[in-house]
Amino acid sequence: MNRMFDGDRLLVATHNKGKLEEIAHLLEPFGVTVVGAAEMDLPEPEETEDTFVGNARIKAHAAAKATGLPALADDSGIEVDALNGAPGVYTADWAETGQGRDFVMAMTRTHDELEKVNAPYPRTARFCSTLVLAWPDGHDEVFEGKVEGQCVWPMRGMDGFGYDPMFQPDGYDQTFGEMDRWEKNKISHRARAISAFVKGCFG
Repeated sequence: MNRMFDGDRLLVATHNKGKLEEIAHLLEPFGVTVVGAAEMDLPEPEETEDTFVGNARIKAHAAAKATGLPALADDSGIEVDALNGAPGVYTADWAETGQGRDFVMAMTRTHDELEKVNAPYPRTARFCSTLVLAWPDGHDEVFEGKVEGQCVWPMRGMDGFGYDPMFQPDGYDQTFGEMDRWEKNKISHRARAISAFVKGCFG
């Protein structure tokens, strides 16, 4: 049986503003106030694992240990089948410039890599989200969500963040970048992981 979360204030171990806003919106109906890592002056720990759950655990446990509060961390990314699951856990790394992250550059690289291997259409992919809720005593709970779809080119839409403009979920003719966040949050990988979290930790 999962350990219940019984607070009304949750530390989310992320410095990603878009991700923080998305999680805050998804948890709003449950009366939970979300606080981000930047607001708590927490450093970003080095993500040294090669799995989503491994990196989410690093972030969640570091934040819980530093603050004495339960902490929720997300590690997420896009897996492209024709690229053997890349960029996967290295999704954000593909966007790293040294002065910040450039996701247009990352999406362009993804498209170029697909062209190099002459990937057939549809270029199937999925967004994955793994959430870890960690307590200061070292206990944690893990929740996962995925949404299947395909990579499209050129990029479409200016909403969302990350790889959203090149990902079209199955059953839709819009990319995540063309959807408003309310629509995206009904079906996204993170919404599905949050739904599992709510069912598991709110009873």
